[in-house]
This record gives sequence, C-alpha cells and structure tokens, in this order.
Amino acid sequence: MTTRRQLHLNAFLMSTGHHEASWRLPESDSHAGTDVAHFQRLAQTAERGKLDSIFFADSPVLHGDVTQRPYGSLEPTVLLAAIAAVTERIGLIATASTTYNEPYNLARRFASIDQISGGRAGWNVVTTAGDAAAKNFSLAGQPAHAHRYERAAEFLDVATKLWNSWEDDAVVADKTAGVWGDATRVHQANHAGTHFQVQGALDIPRSAQGHPVIVQAGSSENGKDFAARYAEAVFTAHQTLADAQDFYADLKARTAAAGRDPETIKILPGIVPVIAATPEEARRLERELDELILPEYARNQLAGVLRVPAESLTLDAPLPVDLPTEDQIEGAKSRYTLIVNLARRENLTVRQLIGRLGGGRGHRTFAGTPEQVADSLQEWFEAGAADGFNIMPPVLPSGLDVFVDQVVPILQARGLFRRDYSGRTLRDHFGLAKPANSFRPEPLPV
Repeated sequence: MTTRRQLHLNAFLMSTGHHEASWRLPESDSHAGTDVAHFQRLAQTAERGKLDSIFFADSPVLHGDVTQRPYGSLEPTVLLAAIAAVTERIGLIATASTTYNEPYNLARRFASIDQISGGRAGWNVVTTAGDAAAKNFSLAGQPAHAHRYERAAEFLDVATKLWNSWEDDAVVADKTAGVWGDATRVHQANHAGTHFQVQGALDIPRSAQGHPVIVQAGSSENGKDFAARYAEAVFTAHQTLADAQDFYADLKARTAAAGRDPETIKILPGIVPVIAATPEEARRLERELDELILPEYARNQLAGVLRVPAESLTLDAPLPVDLPTEDQIEGAKSRYTLIVNLARRENLTVRQLIGRLGGGRGHRTFAGTPEQVADSLQEWFEAGAADGFNIMPPVLPSGLDVFVDQVVPILQARGLFRRDYSGRTLRDHFGLAKPANSFRPEPLPV
C-alpha cells in the first residue's frame, strides 16, 4: 500500500512577526526580540501543531535604522539551547555564516545543540552578503559571490569531517573495565584545503541523528548548485506558482545530477498567511498592517537591496529603468531579481512595491480564511512546486496561533499533514536517513 505524500511545515519566527509594521500594533511587544520566554512559547505552539521545525534567521550586522523598528536580536544557537530545554520533538534550525565563522567552532556549536536537543538541530548555511558585515570582521568589503560559495563548500566539507570524527559506538562507558571510549573509533579530520587547515577531532560525540540537518536559502545559480550538493532542506521565495514549479524542477534535477536522490532534499517556499474568518476581514487586516509601514524608511531599505541611491526611487513612480543587472549584484542575487520582476510584471509603483514587500520581504503573502490558506498550500504542494512550506506569520504570537489552531487541522483532515510525530529527530520529521559516517560507512551490526 502506497503512503500518501505529506507536507513538511517549518515556522520561521521573527520577534513581533514578519510584517514590517507588526511591532506598531497595540498588542505587539516591542521587546519581543530579546525575550527568551516569548520564543519558548512560540516553539511550544509550533510543537503543539506537530510542525517539523522552527527557524531563526541571523546576520552579523545591524541592518537599517533602529529609530524605525525593533532590531534587538539574540544569537540564534544560544536561543535554540534555551528552546531545546522546554520542547521535546520540534526541530530547531538556526542560521550561521560560513563567511564569518570558522568550521571547528561552528561545527562544535551545532553538534552541541544537536546533543542538547536529542538530535533536533538544523543549520541554515548562508554566505552573508554586504559590505557592512565584512567591515565587522576586519575586511574592507564583502568577498566576491563566487568566492563566498567556494569557501562555503569547503566549510561544509570540514564540518562534516568533524561531525563524523566520532563513530556511533565510540563511547563504551564500561565501568568494570575502566574504559570510557574506544580511541580507535575517534578520528582526526586532517583537513588541508584552500581556505582551512583543520586537524580535528571534534570534542563531542556524534548525535542521535548523525549530524545536524543542512538547510540552505540561496536561489542564485551558485546557490542552487550548492544546495544540490549539500542541502537537505531549502528555504526559497516565489511569488507565482509557475516560478515555484520551475525552481522545484530545476533543483530536483540538479540534485539528481549531483548523484543524490531528489527525495533527500525538501523544498519549502515561504508564505506569509494573513488569516481571518472571512476573505474581507483578512484583506482588512492586511491593509491595516500595510498602512502602518513608514514609507521613507521602507524606501531606504528597498534602495539597499537594489543597490541604488534612495533618492532615485520616487514613491509614486515605477522603479527606474536603469537598475543594475543581476550579474552586477554581489549579494542576495536571487532576491534582487524576484523583487525587480515583481515590480515589472505587475507595473507597481515604489509605494505599491513597498506594500507588497512589507509582509515578507519578497515571500508570497496570502490573505484569506483558514480554508483558503489550506487550499493554496495544497495547490502548490500537489502541483509540483513544494515539498512543504516555510510559514512566516505576519504578527506573532497571534499569527502562529491561528495557523496551528485553524489551518493545521484542515490539512490533517485532508491527510496532508501528520497528526502526531512518528520520530524524535529532525531527520525523522523530514523523512531523512541518518547519514553514514565516512570513517565507517557500513551500518553497525544489529
């Protein structure tokens, strides 16, 4: 009997919510970004809904103007440790940069989260665009796009060697014999490459799921090639079903060409669901949020993405004709192209574009009833555009509450989503096998 394919759902958590103006609502907590209890409660809500995972973005730079919106942000792996202590099943994914970290430190940090949580950790691998971040790490400007991905590939190779440096049965713990570990089953990484020279071994045993799940979010050509080689889940942004289908087919084909089973990579487009009892109420809520966006601040943010002076963007006019090409953009190439294509395709003014981006910075926003949201998710899922979704509530905690309490039961009733967890690790939730250890690729005897 064939088991019906089911959705994977991740909750992308961001302080007061993903909408640019969510913090201005009367019910929003302006200090939520540094409130551990706030995020613990959100994680428990996501776990109550049996979601696969929660996710935190991160950047080693203070973006934008702190006078215009809250910017306090906790380091996400530290936050995940606090969340692991109050949850049991939900997967825990954090972003960390391969450009501004070293493999040993980062591999150790994620291995620690994996051990603390019983095998629920995931790492969203990013290369970090922008000169501002580079200047926080003694560099005059960002390394070139291709260079960042070259370094990222070697970084992942080193991290994997470190995670594999302990075989699964290296810990003996034989009190009678006085032997805690089998030294023959702990291996040096002995990596000597272009960017890194790492001797190893890691100082922490292999976790219940082997090593953290590798997540990736870049959709440029380099990003897709990187994902095809390494990623087990991909967060992506698409405005149309056709674009999502094209991306899905392309990345699955690249994964197969890289010698991997395409089923071992889960593609999760982002969606910002504005949910209410009626379509009219949902659209009203969306309008209320959009009207709270500060246009001048949003224009400055858009100018940064487009790499143009803010004064070149007239609020009630279309985007300038003479924008840079994607080849001239050294960071966030795919998001740049998505935003420009959206504006051109729908003939939006800068003000209208700001409104469209306010909910999810380029991710698809959908306003409707719980049934309509479920219908939209099902349509994309069954049309070959997604293996699941990166749920981005516009307002927190209310947006996650309504999704878990009203949308998830509809998906469960349709047989599209689990009613309970069947395993304990993030790999279990994603239907991924425990990776073989490169020092002992064959399975242990039963």
